[in-house]
Amino acid sequence: MKILDGKKISNDIKDEIAAEVAQMKERGEKVPHLAAVLVGNDGASLTYVGSKVRSCKKIGFESTLIQLPEETTEETLLQKVQELNANPEIDGYIVQLPLPKHIDEQKVLMAVDPDKDVDGFHPVNFGKMALDMESFISATPFGIMELLKRYDVDTEGKNVVVIGRSHIVGRPISILMSQKGKAANSTVTLTHSRTKNIQELTQQADIIVSALGVPEFLKAEMVKEGAVIIDVGITRVADDSREKGYYITGDVDFDNVSKKASFITPVPGGVGPMTIAMLLKNTLLARERHRANKES
Repeated sequence: MKILDGKKISNDIKDEIAAEVAQMKERGEKVPHLAAVLVGNDGASLTYVGSKVRSCKKIGFESTLIQLPEETTEETLLQKVQELNANPEIDGYIVQLPLPKHIDEQKVLMAVDPDKDVDGFHPVNFGKMALDMESFISATPFGIMELLKRYDVDTEGKNVVVIGRSHIVGRPISILMSQKGKAANSTVTLTHSRTKNIQELTQQADIIVSALGVPEFLKAEMVKEGAVIIDVGITRVADDSREKGYYITGDVDFDNVSKKASFITPVPGGVGPMTIAMLLKNTLLARERHRANKES
């Protein structure tokens, strides 16, 4: 069994980007600039956005954090989105989800300029990704693909089962792994909460990507010997016996499933760190595309 170490690979990617940024600075060029919009005080969102800002600083990106109060109106947020769309200094930006209940998330995401949508959530980017055209790929599926590539996991003709059909992870990774190319060329089955025979399907799978959000859903008896396991789930489970009062776990019963797996991602330290690394990668790509568009 080999651990797919997302922490290590994400640091490798950040080092590679930092080297490119250093060269840009030497040439006197503009460095990539990532902005994040945060509405309200959701703890997990604050932590995630804080991590993005620190990562930007570490690799030499410019970063802007726009914090808005919980009671911000939809109209005010949409105005802020239009300002970011029009600002030539900003290469890419994200609107951190979830948004407060009184704001229509879909309306806000639709207002983001697809050329600055480094989260890859806009329908234009999703559609281009599905058609195998140049686009911004949602950071988590992008990170999974990069992990598979860098560990040289054989996906050619393999039977892949994806658990979970969200537009952010399950659906895009099912499309990406069925396309032509490295870490792809697989035969993919997309399962979800209404799938009746999940265990039968997972027992036949060479690769399982679980993005369900149910702690330790995937048990050892659901997995065949030598399977590759990608655990996207991350859940905080209350536990009074621990100092923090909780522990973090994934969708996979790691202790038991890891005994049968050929490759497996840990939680934390697997897919999570890759998400931030690929968001930075998308921002670098956005800067390069904007520069190419100006020159052409």
